[in-house]
Amino acid sequence: MDDHRPAGPGDWPADLYAWTGGLALAAALTHPPLHVAAGTILLAAALHSLAAWPIQLYRRRYERASMSELRALVATVVIAGGLLTALAPVSRVIPLLGGAAALTAMVAIRWTRLARRPSRASEGVAVLIYGAGAAGHRLLRAMSRDPHCRYRPVGFLDDDPHKHRLRISGIPVLGGRGALRTALAATGAAGVIFAVRNEDGSLLRALRMDLSKISGYFVKVLPSLDASLDLDQVRDVQLADLLGRRQIETDLAAIGDYLTGRRVLVTGAGGSIGSELCRQLHRFAPAELMMLDRDESALHAVQLSIHGRALLDDPSLILADLRDAATIRRVFEDRRPEVVFHAAALKHLTLLERHPAEALQTNVLGTLNVLEAAAATGVRRLVNISTDKAAAPASVLGYSKRITERLTAHHGFLNVRFGNVLGSRGSVVTAFRSQIAEGGPVTVTSPDVTRYFMTIPEAVELVIQAAAIGSGGEALVLDMGSPVRIADLARQLIGDAPVEIVFTGLRPGEKLHEELFAPGEADVRPLHPLISHVQVPPLDPPLARALHGDGAALVGAMADLCVVPALPAIAAPALPDLETAARTS
Repeated sequence: MDDHRPAGPGDWPADLYAWTGGLALAAALTHPPLHVAAGTILLAAALHSLAAWPIQLYRRRYERASMSELRALVATVVIAGGLLTALAPVSRVIPLLGGAAALTAMVAIRWTRLARRPSRASEGVAVLIYGAGAAGHRLLRAMSRDPHCRYRPVGFLDDDPHKHRLRISGIPVLGGRGALRTALAATGAAGVIFAVRNEDGSLLRALRMDLSKISGYFVKVLPSLDASLDLDQVRDVQLADLLGRRQIETDLAAIGDYLTGRRVLVTGAGGSIGSELCRQLHRFAPAELMMLDRDESALHAVQLSIHGRALLDDPSLILADLRDAATIRRVFEDRRPEVVFHAAALKHLTLLERHPAEALQTNVLGTLNVLEAAAATGVRRLVNISTDKAAAPASVLGYSKRITERLTAHHGFLNVRFGNVLGSRGSVVTAFRSQIAEGGPVTVTSPDVTRYFMTIPEAVELVIQAAAIGSGGEALVLDMGSPVRIADLARQLIGDAPVEIVFTGLRPGEKLHEELFAPGEADVRPLHPLISHVQVPPLDPPLARALHGDGAALVGAMADLCVVPALPAIAAPALPDLETAARTS
């Protein structure tokens, strides 16, 4: 589909007829000799053609009814009229009157042609377009030209009061969100297409909630708001749309420099984050992509997703447990990775509250095994995947991940911290969908509890980007957008289904609202608009190795290792030196 119309040679004769009519009218009013009037008309035609050539009036492509074509047209007529006034042997009144009449006729011809152009969306499902801005305009034009368009626009909604009661190509702006119910009834629309840039998704969530109260109406989204609009992009609302996630600008050159041709190892490669990491890292053509996990089925699945086959006979798959320090050291010595992404961890907060020793063995000591093996074998760059629960931790999971951040900083490597990811195994979204499929109820801890969310691909892309700009000893905090109320998320997923929400109360270790930054950490983004840099105070490994036991005593000892003086944020961290990024403990 093309939003632009070629002015084309077909407009040229019409414009010459306009000059003929305009000058004939002026001649009729001033009565010059007939042969002089005829000569003036021929001269005007020649001058108009001459002026139009450098301006490219008839060789450009113009957006329909655009100001750019009007400006080119006016410039051509003004130049031709000025030359005609200087060269034609007639009163100056004739070129002035004739030029004005000709320009009026040219504009009228173009406007009439545009107005008579039949709408190709006269059939189809009647819809309202939410958003009367640039994206809404483009969507309307695309609908009007597509002969197979499924939708017929019958009205706009926009929360800008200055746009109310306007008409856009004949389609009225009927009001804002408050006029939704009235506009649907008045126009007979079957639903709404959302075409607004909404950074945190709150407006789309509110609109979808409004429509859920009026049964029988749909809402669809136009996820791409750039100039290259395709009606095939119009689709049902996804959870990522409700979060308002923005497209990430990735520095592919920087990423390729540290990944392409390198030996890369991913621990926890079969998990939600680890498997997506492997898929995205594969695109950068590393010399070798090593995928380590203790779950053989998970390794089978990730290999299948990357290569379309999974014979399990590839040395890229490494079956090993982080708790086995000797095996981890041997893997590093034999395979010599240059870049490591450490994504292996136990992550279920409530379960780890009951089994803190497991959090110690896997999250803390398992990570320490990886860090020490990496430092001993000269790994150039290591990224530890952390969580927002490590900021001002209040749970076993948070304590264990904060300790690993400090251990990672001690070894001169990098942490990346972010919150919940949509669709990961065992996530709240997965649980909600399962409960809804069973007919409910959906269980939510508190009506006020909020969490940060991002999509798995977005989180992984930012992790890879962060590794290109981070320095050893830092934690890079990914921009999670605005926190989402879990009860609202549950209602969005439930929709019109007759499913009840039951509030169960916060469980031990759970916060009402998560934090991305610990006390004393500032949100400073010197190198990327979606990545903050904070310093992490290092922790001597023997203090972590000394942790033992189980129960409350272990939890208290882990909490003690998280209490350190706050350090200032880094204002302008230097890019890491690949040759000296790893330091031995």
